[in-house]
This record gives sequence, C-alpha cells and structure tokens, in this order.
Amino acid sequence: MTAELTGTTTRPATAVPGLEQTLRSRLAGEVAFDDYSRHLFSRDASMYAITPLGVVFPRTHDDVAEAVRIAGEFGVPVVPRGAGTSLAGQTVGPGIVLDTSRHLNRIVEIDPAARTAVVEVGVVQDQLNRAAAEHGLMFGPDTSTSNRATIGGMVGNNSAGSGSLTFGMTIDHVRALDVVLADGSTARLEPVDEAERLRRAAADTLEGRIHRELPALVAANEQAIAEGMPLFWRRACGYRLDRLAGHGGASPFDLAKFVVGAEGTLVVATRAVVDLVPKPRRTVYAVGHFATVHGAISATLDALSCAPHQVEMMDRTILDLSRQKIEYADLGNHLVGDPAALLFVSFSGDDEPELVAKLDALTALWERHGHGYHTLRLVTPAEQAALLKVRKSSLGLLMAAGEGTRRPLAFIEDTAVAPEHLAEYTERFAQILTEHGLEAGFYGHCSVGCLHIRPFVDLTDPEQVETMRVVAEKIKNLVAEYGGVNSSEHGDGLARSEFNREIFGDRLYEAMRQVKALFDPAGVLNPGKIVDAPPMTDNLRDRDALPPAPPLTTALSFEVIGSGSASGMRDAADRCMNIGLCRKTTAGVMCPSYQVTLQEEHSTRGRANALVKALSEPDPAAALGDERLHEILDLCLMCKACKSECPMGVDMASLKSEALHQQHARHGTPLRSRLFGAIRTLNRLGAATAPLSNLPGRIGFLRRIMERTVGIAAARPLPRFVRDDLVRWQRGRRPAPGSAGTVTWLADSFTTYTEPHIGRAAIELLESAGWAVQLASGGCCGRSSLSKGLLDDARRKASGLVTALARDTLPGSPIVGCEPSCVFTLRDETIALLGDSAEAAQVGERVRQVEELLVEAIDDGRLVLPERSGLSGRRVVYHGHCHQKAEVGTAATLALLRRIPGLDVAEIDSGCCGMAGSFGFEVEHYATSMEVGRDRLFPAIEAESAGTLVAATGVSCRQQIFHGVGRTAWHPLELVRDALRGQG
Repeated sequence: MTAELTGTTTRPATAVPGLEQTLRSRLAGEVAFDDYSRHLFSRDASMYAITPLGVVFPRTHDDVAEAVRIAGEFGVPVVPRGAGTSLAGQTVGPGIVLDTSRHLNRIVEIDPAARTAVVEVGVVQDQLNRAAAEHGLMFGPDTSTSNRATIGGMVGNNSAGSGSLTFGMTIDHVRALDVVLADGSTARLEPVDEAERLRRAAADTLEGRIHRELPALVAANEQAIAEGMPLFWRRACGYRLDRLAGHGGASPFDLAKFVVGAEGTLVVATRAVVDLVPKPRRTVYAVGHFATVHGAISATLDALSCAPHQVEMMDRTILDLSRQKIEYADLGNHLVGDPAALLFVSFSGDDEPELVAKLDALTALWERHGHGYHTLRLVTPAEQAALLKVRKSSLGLLMAAGEGTRRPLAFIEDTAVAPEHLAEYTERFAQILTEHGLEAGFYGHCSVGCLHIRPFVDLTDPEQVETMRVVAEKIKNLVAEYGGVNSSEHGDGLARSEFNREIFGDRLYEAMRQVKALFDPAGVLNPGKIVDAPPMTDNLRDRDALPPAPPLTTALSFEVIGSGSASGMRDAADRCMNIGLCRKTTAGVMCPSYQVTLQEEHSTRGRANALVKALSEPDPAAALGDERLHEILDLCLMCKACKSECPMGVDMASLKSEALHQQHARHGTPLRSRLFGAIRTLNRLGAATAPLSNLPGRIGFLRRIMERTVGIAAARPLPRFVRDDLVRWQRGRRPAPGSAGTVTWLADSFTTYTEPHIGRAAIELLESAGWAVQLASGGCCGRSSLSKGLLDDARRKASGLVTALARDTLPGSPIVGCEPSCVFTLRDETIALLGDSAEAAQVGERVRQVEELLVEAIDDGRLVLPERSGLSGRRVVYHGHCHQKAEVGTAATLALLRRIPGLDVAEIDSGCCGMAGSFGFEVEHYATSMEVGRDRLFPAIEAESAGTLVAATGVSCRQQIFHGVGRTAWHPLELVRDALRGQG
C-alpha cells in the first residue's frame, strides 16, 4: 500500500471495506476514492492537510442525506465543503468530503418584493449578486473571495467582508436553512414561535429532540452565556448560544441563525433562504496615503465619523507585491509618492453629489487633523477598477511573498477589537511579532477593528512551529485584554478551536460540547472543529503532509519558472496555497476548463496539488507518467493565464509541458503529438504545395479518416495554406530603408504560411513608421513542441532560433511579431529551456510588442493616420490572446487601436477562446474547446451588431471566432493598415 502524504504522520490510509461501493450504489452523484482525488481534497487555503477516505459530489439534497446516513452506518466522519477556501482548516478532515459546489449550485428563486433569494449551498456569491442585480438587489456580506466563495461556505463560516459595517455578517441575512441532520434525516430550520417549537419538539426524531432539549440547555447556561461570550459584535467563533439566550414570548426560536458559523459540525446545509439588500447605485472612494501603518490606522476614527460604507487598510507589503504582477500593476499608476499604507474609505448610496460631499468632508477632516499626506478621490468605476482588483486580491498577493516553505500563515489573522482601540492594539501586536523575530503584512477592515496579519513562518522548522504557538497564545491574551474576539470572520477551524475553552470559560465551553453532542451524538459531522479540537500544531501541511522532494532531472529549468526560491518542479507546483482564485467563472481567463466542468481537478489548484502528490512519490519520474495524473492535466489548455492571474504565479503550462515530457520518456510519444510538434515543417510544405494541400481539408471522408487515424476532429475546419507566403513575398520586394532603425520581424510558424496578409500589413506599417524590417524566417521558436511536451525538440528549435537571432540580426534591434504565443516564448520558455544561455537572455530582452513601436511612431508623428477612413464612426471589440495577457497584458494593443481616429474600441472580458493551438483540433477536446468559447466569448460577439468589427491578436482565436460565430476576426494590425490607407 502506498504511504499517504497527509496526516500528523506519514502512514498508510485506513480503508473502510464496502464504503465506496455502498456510496456508489445509493447516490446519484459521483464518488471518488482514488489517491489523487483524496489528495486534492486533503487541503484548503489553510496551513493544514488531512487525507479523507473519499470524496462525494452530491447532485441533490437527497444525495447529501444519503451520504450522511451511510457515513453513520460505517462510523466515518463527513466534512462539508464549498469552494475549499477556508483559512483555518474547516474543510479538511478524515472520512467523506462532500463537495457541494459542483452540482448544488442553482438559484431556485429570487423574490424582489420580499427581497429574498432561495439558493442551493453551492451557489457562488457573485453568481447570486449578478442575478439579484437585475432587481436592484445584492447579498449584503461582501467577501474578497466573492468570485468563488459559496453561500454554503459563508453560512458555515459566518462570513462578513469589507461591507460589514453597513450590512453585518452572514448570520444577519439567513432566514431559513434546509439541512441534513447527523442521522441523515432532514429538517427546515427557521424562526418558530413557541407553539410551533413545541409541535416540532413532540416528534420522536433527532429534530424533535433538538427542539426539546436545546431550550433547556440554553436556560441552564444563561449566566455562562452572558459572562463568557465576547461582547464585540463581529465574531465568528464558538456556537452562537447568545442568539438563543432569552428566547420566549415575542422572540422566535431561530435555529437557522444558531447554526450559522457552526462550520458544518451541527448540520449539513443544502439550501438557504437569504435576505437581499438594495444595491447602492454609486460608490465613491477616498484613498488616504500615509507614511506609516500606525498613521493610517489612527485616521480610522475620523473616517468613521463621516458614516462610510467601509474603511480598508493595505500596507506597503501588499502594494509592493501588486506592482510586481501584470494583473495588478495599474494601481501603482494612481498612487502619489511611496506610501507605507493606504486607507480606502468608501461611501455608497444613490445620490452622487451627496457622496462626493462626504469625500470632501473626510478630506478636509484628515487635513485638519494632519492625517496622511495625500488623499486620492475615486468617483467613477473606471477610476476605481485598479483599487478594487488589488483589494480583493490582498490575500493572494501576500501569499505570493512566501518563499519555499516560509509562508504567510493564517493563525492570528482574524482578531478584531473595537476601532477606537485598534491603533494601540496593533502597535502591541506588532511588538509581539518583533519580539519573536516574525515579519508580517497588514491589511483588512479598519472600520470594524479587524486586520488580517499573517506572519511568515516555516512549518518545517520545529523552532518556528513552537514560536507560532507561543505567538498565537500571546495574541489570544492580547485580544481578550481589549475585549475583542479571536476570530471575527474566518472561523475557528483547526487553527483556533483548541483555545475555545480558555476563551469562553469552562462552563460555556462545556455547554458548547453539550450542543455538539445533542446535534451530533455519534460525532459524524466535521469533528475536531470548535470543540474537542486537536492542538493547532497537528496536521500541518508543510511539516506533516510532504516528505522531502525526491530528486528529479527536468528538461525545463524551474529555478527560472518558479518564482521566489523555487528550486525544482515540486517547489514550483507547491507554490499553490489553495486560495482558489482559479475557481472564478465570470472574469479573466483562469481557468477555462474549470469554468466549463466545475471540477476541482480541472482548476489550476487541483492540477498543482496533483503534481505535488506525484512529485512527492519515491520515484517522481514514474509518477509523472501516471494515467490518472494525466487525466487531471488533460484539459489544461496551457493558456498561461495562471502565470499572471494566480497571485502565486503557478505556471501550469510549463508544469504540464514537463509532465508530458516525462510521460513520453517512459511511455513513448504519440504520432499526433509529433505531427503538431512539427507544425512549422508541415505548414511550410503546405504553403509550397498549395492549393493542392488544401484539398484534404475540404473532403469529408478524408477528414473522417484523419479523425479516426490521427485524432484531428473532422468538425474543426483546417487552416488554408497560401502559396505566396510571407517569406516569398518579402523576397520578391525591395525593403524600404529605415530612418528609425532596424526591427527584426519574427516570421512565426502560423501566420507566415496561412495568413501572410497580416505579416504584410505589419511590415508595411513598420516601414511607414520609418523602420527597416529584417525578416527572421529561418527557424521555429518551439512553441508547438512545448505544448506537446517535446522538450528536447523544443530545445533544439529554441537554440537554433536564438543563435540565428543573436548572430544574424542587428544587435539590440527590437524583435517583434504578430503571433503572441511565438513572440513571448522567446522571453519565457526559451530561457527556461536554455538555462544559463547569455544569448537567450539577450534575445529575450530585445522582444517588444509591435503595437508599442507603432504607438510610439504615431505619437512621435512618424506615422500619421488620416482623420477620416472607412473605420471612422465604427465600433470594434477586441479579444486578447491568452499568452499576451499573461506576459504583458493588452494595454499596448488597445492603445494602438484607440489611435485610429473615430474608431470606438472595447475590450471583451471573454476569457480564453477555447482553441488553444492544437487543443481545439483534437477530437477528444473539440467539445470542451467549443464549450469554453460559448462560455463568454461567443455570446459577447453575438451581442454586437453586424456592423461591429471583431479583432483578435491570436491565430487560434481568429479561427475559433470564425468557426464559433461565423464572424471574421481581424488582426489589429490589419485595421491600422487599412486606416492608414483610408480604407475600412
């Protein structure tokens, strides 16, 4: 039996005979007991890892109930789970994990008049808010994880978020819950009067027993509740007996609110009735710039006196990290000076002049009291976009600052005190960290006295583990001194439950244990959380879950690809801290296959964790050839979005390339992979023999033969080869001299032979801008070989091209091209393939975007576009290439399009097109490819009028758009060339 990777020690998993078979026979949903699935669900966004026995993906409320009944029959625990973004270890545990996010994700009803919604627990917060927005409503709690946090998870955790000053916590918005009790019976929890409580209490069921005995339990402990429960209102710790204390008369008995924040230890919720609140029409921000963190916190009370919606703080640690990521770098363009901290104060409502007046009042108040050195006013959504993106990503950005196993850990990050004590409290908090040699980033919700402070700790170092415990105890005592709470929104979990007896006192803690025994007599539901918890230093992910990485020789240099101190392939994969941003479904690119399947294993997080497991096996090279591993990696489109959108910079495209390489070394390389890897040769031959070479793509039975023999989907149109390719065209003309210098044009393997008109347009534009153009057409960058894991072949190709570019082109001349995947390979994978090659580094430094050169030429007056052309008065929607977004972003392309006089330019937030090079041609991937396109890109284009132009920089994107919606997508360079000619 293979040793498991998780648990307090490395030990064989304890199988329960018959459990898996029973679940499969009695449930409609999927059941997974394989080692990889169990490993994927052994982790959440905390510092803990515990391997479950198996994972269930319930399809219905009845599936959940049956799974709980089966767990009781076999005497194993159940761990309910939503997005798995818990920070304190609530969603890891032994037994059966119930992933409610995959199927239980329907919005059943929205009642605008009653301002309520009925949702299944797997509904994501942003999903609910989009539907509610159609009625001018929203769900009040606003977490930074709103694009993946499920309503069930928020109920389990009693989540709050940045708007809690206005809207309170999840507990304040729950009306009723449909739940499964610990014996598998079901119940509707809702406020009931005394007569209804007595009626329910009469039943000889677990629900009846709860309604009978819980009021007496509360009454017997009224004094303990009054004396032991922390007074501060914003709390997500312990069982909320205070919500039942004093019930009677006009006060309803409300078990729905009572189980909010119970972390799945009392019931398993399947459906919720929640309140909605009016969505403010406008929000404006004042962003105070401060020279110190203490100065920012000290300005909070002035901000609160102006009745804000929220007051958020972010320190220099987060700001510096945001500047290093393309995804978030725009914030730096709006800041003044080099602030040590920012204080974001928002005002929300329907009257913009009234809100702006509040900005004026706060600005004046801060000036009068000497708070800060500058206040930035952000009134429009466009002005606020960069701010909001960074604020919601603060956790991920801070996590990205970790190096190796030295990570910013969530064990004291959720305390809260009254805002009037926050400045003094934070100073003493920082002193404790300093005394123990710990560094930390500071950010969070000053308006409610909650700062998320995460010290950097290496859990593989026993001394640092002991330091962590000592600091946790000191902070617990400090927060009690100020009358605060140890957890104000992230819950107890494994990180804080151990201290609950001391926090609540013996009598109240024993009352909570009695509550657990009443609801869950057999201890089936998520044991070890809130009461009877293990020590906080058990089940640590980095200490207990991973053995040292066995040696592995890789073709790619992960010292280059992995950020921070990554020293190998496992370290590069283990950068993932499971915060789950790759589970978002409505914005950005990452992760296109997850957005279609909603399966954990098809997220970047799932794939990274699967690779960590494989790379931790005694023979990692053999494990990288595992069939189950490659099932998990298979739907990765290698779009590289994770490289930029994942705050940790997990580069799954490169990791998959290496995994494929290792698989080929052990099992051989498929013919189709070799064909796609040789795409430049095939395209060159196709162009040389055109038009005859285009015939097979038009003849149905030949396409069907190709599908059966090679696996190229017959439904996918093949590109058309052009005999007069770009190389021939360039040879047959006299190049123009260049007053601006020489630029090297990379003749890529795709457009050169199938769309040479794009290269011609680009070269003509560059020459019109004063550049002499040298065509580099002698080799391939190796992009297609990389995508198929043919890394030795890719290295040979990359080496040949680098040598040619370094020695046969003008030193220092910009290298540009029209196919982003090829151009940007030179500054990423080429360097990883060639290691310490000085020539590769020099070539990478020369890579520019052709759009940048043309924008500079237009702005300098060297390239003059006429005021009127056929494009004047028209609209174009632009879809950016995934690799371009990952490496440099789309700003330069948009800037170039916006230089065309009279052209209305809009960028589509369309994610990945789904084509992804060869992926969309492969018969087993064709359907997924089209589903990805239908997710956002196709509908966005179809919503445009017939007169709207479509532009896309990627050859695959243009193919997919034409195939999916029947619209021609132009390369932006074609549009600029047409504008120069007065055409359109």
